[in-house]
Formats: sequence, structure tokens, C-alpha cells
Amino acid sequence: KHVFIEKPVTQTIRESKSLIKLAQKHHVKAQVGHVERFNPAFIKASKQLSKPKFIETHRLAQFNPRGTDVSVILDLMIHDLDILLHLVKSPVKNIQASGVAVLSDTPDIANARIEFINGCVANLTASRVSLKNMRKTRFFQSGKYISVDFLNREVEVIEIDEKKSVLPIMILEAENGKKKKIYFTKPDISENNAILDELNSFALSIKNNKKPIVDITDGHNALDVAIKIIKNFK
Repeated sequence: KHVFIEKPVTQTIRESKSLIKLAQKHHVKAQVGHVERFNPAFIKASKQLSKPKFIETHRLAQFNPRGTDVSVILDLMIHDLDILLHLVKSPVKNIQASGVAVLSDTPDIANARIEFINGCVANLTASRVSLKNMRKTRFFQSGKYISVDFLNREVEVIEIDEKKSVLPIMILEAENGKKKKIYFTKPDISENNAILDELNSFALSIKNNKKPIVDITDGHNALDVAIKIIKNFK
């Protein structure tokens, strides 16, 4: 049967590998519920993202006893891990991590620094003991900074653009006298129902016999990094 699986895809890497083999053997679709891929703010921002070199994420939530039987990595940070791996497309070189159990028996707040083979570095923070909710990711790449607010569905872009003729928000002059025009834009975001779009995409992958947007391999890869982070806790 075709299956839609909520994140994390499984509890162990061995289980996810087994499911991948089963899906391939029986030629069925398996999609994992990493719903942030369908967030309209991320969809808008992804059109401008190209080879980011530094990524910073903050996924903070107010305490809720539900789900505290698993680490905050598998509960919250795994969303950002999926986004990260989807964009960077490079093997992980090194992971440093720390986690603290504050109100439950598993880590409630954690930070991870991930270095990729291609030179990109990501700093991720996840907490379920915060006073306010926040789901923000900041991308830094050559000549451009992009901030994505997954919670409020907003995107901000600050970039250097020498071709624009409109008035920049700032002009910076380097020591060599060369001037840089700095522009700020806040793109309009089209509202959507991300969960409905996610399920529709799964149905279409079955109907059209195409690979799901977030297939079981994506879920496996996010789980793999998540487990490595947990094992690196200090």
C-alpha cells in the first residue's frame, strides 16, 4: 500500500532502511510529513536560495506535556533538519551538540552545529520550554541575507544589487572607494493550507506515478542526522 508517515519516519535507522527497501520492492509511494516544505514562506524564499554558506534556525515552543517522551530533536528540530538537508545537498562533515532536560526526562532544549563537506555551516536551536513560540530560519549566501518566519509566514530579503535603479535603503562604501547598494524587500506571501497541500501532493504522486515531494528517503536522511545529534550530546 502507498503510505503517508508522520515525522519522524521511524524510531531507528534500521527501521527506516527496511521501509525504504519495502517501498522499492513493491513499487509504492511513501511520503513523510515534513509539512514545513509546504509552508508558503519557505516556498517563496526557496526561489532565491542558492548555495547558502551559513544557516541559523530557532524553533521555540511553549511547554506542552504531549510528546515529552522523545527528545526535542525528534519532536521539533527534525523539521529544520529536513529543510537544511533539502537545501544544502551535501554530506555532513561534523556535528557538535548539547542538550538539557529541564522539565522532562529527555532534552527539552538543544543546540547543534553542523558542518557540511561543501563548507556550509548550520547552527540550530530547538526548545519546548520557551516563553513564546518562534520558528525562524536565517540564510546567508553571497550578496544576500534571507530570513524566513515559518510561524507568521513572512520573508525578508536584504541583498546587494548593482543593477537596480530604484533607491536603495543604504549605500556602503568600502576602503577602496567602491560603493555597494543595499536593498530590502518583503515579498508578498500567498496564503495556503500547508497540511492540505501536503496531502494533495501525496495523492498526486500516486496518481501520476511520480516521486513524492518529501519521500521516505528524505525522512530517513533527517532521522539519520537527528540521531547523530542526540548521540553527540555533551
